[in-house]
Amino acid sequence: MLTQRSRYALRAMLFLAEQPVGSRPIPMNRIAAETNVPRKFLEAIFADLRDAGFVHSHRGKLGGYCLSKPTHLVSLGEIIRVIEGPLALVPCVSRTAYRPCTDCADEASCAIRHAMARVRDETARILDGTSLADAGSEDLKAA
Repeated sequence: MLTQRSRYALRAMLFLAEQPVGSRPIPMNRIAAETNVPRKFLEAIFADLRDAGFVHSHRGKLGGYCLSKPTHLVSLGEIIRVIEGPLALVPCVSRTAYRPCTDCADEASCAIRHAMARVRDETARILDGTSLADAGSEDLKAA
């Protein structure tokens, strides 16, 4: 299940993606108000997104946040991984944080592992294949 933190991050990034290219940075207060995300929560989320290179922060009276990359180059999967970590529901199928399950006798024949690997692959395919530009498009909204 997607955490509230990930939903907030996606909401904020989609809001920034809707802004005209080259526009002034958007103040944190406005982003928080427009996306209905608590400001303190948003500050922590944006710190992670900034560290990952997805947003730029600008200080001062005209400061705020803007996207670091074009919207078609940022996938929903990348954002979720920054906020949550691996997409895998169980650690034994994670590509980036593999750990064997402590209660599994045989990974090779584990039906749960095989099913969760398919879930991971399809989830990654969809989320990594959906950019901020795609998510905001009318075609996707209509689907």
